[in-house]
Amino acid sequence: MTNWYYPFHLQNSGEQYQQYFPYVSQSQGLMSNNTTPFSQFQAIRPSGQDQLILPRGYKYDIIATWGDDIGNGERFGFNNDFTCYFPIDSYEGLLWVNHEYVHNMSLFVSGFNHYSNGVRTAEQIDIEKYNLGGSVIHIRKENGANWRMIKGSNYNRRITANTPIDLTGPAKGDSAVGGVTEVVGTFANCSGGKTLWNTVFSCEENFHDMVGDWAGNPDVPELDPTHYGWVVEVDPFDQTSKPKKHTMLGRIAHENAMMTLGRSGRIVVYTGDDAKDECVYKFVSDDVYRPELGKRNSSLLEKGTLYVADMGANKWIPLDLNKTPKLREKFKTQGEVLVNTRDAAKFVGGTPLDRPEDVEIHPFDGSVYIGFTNNKNHGNYFGQIYRLVEEDNNHESTSFVYEIFASGGPQSGFSCPDNLMFDQLGNLWVCTDISSELLNKGAYKPFGNNGLFMIPTEGPNRGRAIQFASAPVEAELTGTWLSPDGETLFMSVQHPGEETKDISNPTSSWPFGDIPRSCVVAISKLY
Repeated sequence: MTNWYYPFHLQNSGEQYQQYFPYVSQSQGLMSNNTTPFSQFQAIRPSGQDQLILPRGYKYDIIATWGDDIGNGERFGFNNDFTCYFPIDSYEGLLWVNHEYVHNMSLFVSGFNHYSNGVRTAEQIDIEKYNLGGSVIHIRKENGANWRMIKGSNYNRRITANTPIDLTGPAKGDSAVGGVTEVVGTFANCSGGKTLWNTVFSCEENFHDMVGDWAGNPDVPELDPTHYGWVVEVDPFDQTSKPKKHTMLGRIAHENAMMTLGRSGRIVVYTGDDAKDECVYKFVSDDVYRPELGKRNSSLLEKGTLYVADMGANKWIPLDLNKTPKLREKFKTQGEVLVNTRDAAKFVGGTPLDRPEDVEIHPFDGSVYIGFTNNKNHGNYFGQIYRLVEEDNNHESTSFVYEIFASGGPQSGFSCPDNLMFDQLGNLWVCTDISSELLNKGAYKPFGNNGLFMIPTEGPNRGRAIQFASAPVEAELTGTWLSPDGETLFMSVQHPGEETKDISNPTSSWPFGDIPRSCVVAISKLY
């Protein structure tokens, strides 16, 4: 196997580069010869083994596993996805973790057999609702070596599908949500993001699946779908704080929410809608960010403009009744526009795309990277990653240019990009999401299990994927997050054994050799 190392330099800068991306300002010193614990490793090969496989010289600690007692009468939830680390000091911090869905793994959680076409009992639904949402866990690196959870810490907390949550923004109290200002619970929490004021975004994605799964029981109140599909804000440091759903960011199948600042100081939030033939969006606040206001800056997310991308015209189209009067032909209030974001986006010319998922911003040049998982209806089995550059390098701009940065397929070694992350040196890290029932079959056979890949964004190996990790059987690697010192990579191992039909004969036994369990791990280099 080859030992890959990528020195950072501006291999692709110059006249030809500027010709295609005239708005890019090339940063001096963008690339350097610096290394981090994750910038130099021996690439691994695709694998079908029921293990979490890492390069030689790396280890992982299991921090939390489904069902773990976190103290305070709470337990760690199911199908952990997005992670977000909040440091307290060099060896201690809080970790937010999403708990996404149950679906056909319900036989492990509540004893319901998804394949039986039956209806869940009220008790089963109650168990499943508790296991979704998110967790705040206090973690510490013991003796400078192993990460572990501090059971019973006052910080440890659960947000579930039963937690009261406030609505903010134009849809709050609107007839489009039944006139409510508060909703019950959050679920389908996929990826997320961190705000500039040190709170977390948790994004509701495939909420319709859960609403449908729980329907049909006369003893359980029906859920209003308009109360879900939002970006949820949680303060991990304040155990008494009430979460918020920000309706100004639109109601879609949110993958994540990436926050940055525009040139004038306005808040900008990018998000993708993870479904076939759906769109990419961004929000720009009316008012500017003021660091001295701390968490009161959250109110910036209540007033502004939500835009949808028109990839053919290279324009952002406002989903605003005043700025795009055509919307008045179909919608009466701004709240109605936001509750029906997908319909509004298509109505004004937003571009249907191939499952737009994670959106991340390059730490040096500010360009926007978007993962598109696939769309078999278009013959796109492997997906790709776009790189979008806002006009004048200003995230508040209403025009842009873009390129296909990397395409999935056997030629590149990865398929179906999902979660994205940049390291401190500007490398792009990509988690893949080949559907568990298709792994190691047909067009996906060359890729083995799902994995984690590092892709340099500059230099001679720009766009070339190098595999860092391989997931256990039928699992997905998600929610990668690097500690500020670059020494630890937090990551979820989600839904191993997802295609299990008989609980006594699971398709995976990771991590403990019995039933499969989702886990959050901390990866570090052995010195």
